[in-house]
Amino acid sequence: RLVVTGEDLPVAENALLVANHQQMPDILALMILARSRERLGDLKFFVKYALKWVPGLGWGLQFLGSPFLRRDWSSDRELIRRTFDAIVGEKIPVWLVSFVEGTRSTPEKIRASAEWAAGRGIEPFRHVLTPRSKGFVATVAGLRDHLDAVYDITIGYEDGIPTLWQYILGCVKRIHVHAERFPMADMPTSDEALRDWLFGRFRTKDELLEHFYATGGFPED
Repeated sequence: RLVVTGEDLPVAENALLVANHQQMPDILALMILARSRERLGDLKFFVKYALKWVPGLGWGLQFLGSPFLRRDWSSDRELIRRTFDAIVGEKIPVWLVSFVEGTRSTPEKIRASAEWAAGRGIEPFRHVLTPRSKGFVATVAGLRDHLDAVYDITIGYEDGIPTLWQYILGCVKRIHVHAERFPMADMPTSDEALRDWLFGRFRTKDELLEHFYATGGFPED
């Protein structure tokens, strides 16, 4: 069962979803959320290139038109531009998911990310990785006139972060999702301001997860 708190997301609008990423069930949680808003068929993900040829998962993501990225900005930039041109030019309805941490978070990766941030004078995060802003800034810039809003999505699990296999076995009874909506008209316009906005949201996300792990639910549960 998906437990949704925060704002009630509209049914019919194009959006960029910025979510924390912990394990494969995150994707399933977002699919359930999209289905509840009648947007499952419009869901697209930024996906690691290595998953492109994975039977089932990779083929399905190709069918959805998801962009497969190598996580190298110099090589990904042109693909992103072509993808955005197609979405805008063909007026494609979309819920585009961006895991801006760049990879699934684990305790080891969170520690490494915190050390990296501290070495650059950035306050470390406790429950998420330091977000990567280049792709987010490019997405807002490239799709600003097509998107209605940015959704900040925070995902939490009551009994620890499950693997996909644990999810399949039925070990996950509830997934919590906290949603906040930001109209595109209110989003910053400069690259630096967008980067600051993203970091600010991840500070809030970190606080939400701190509350979740302490109480078993997000503040409005």
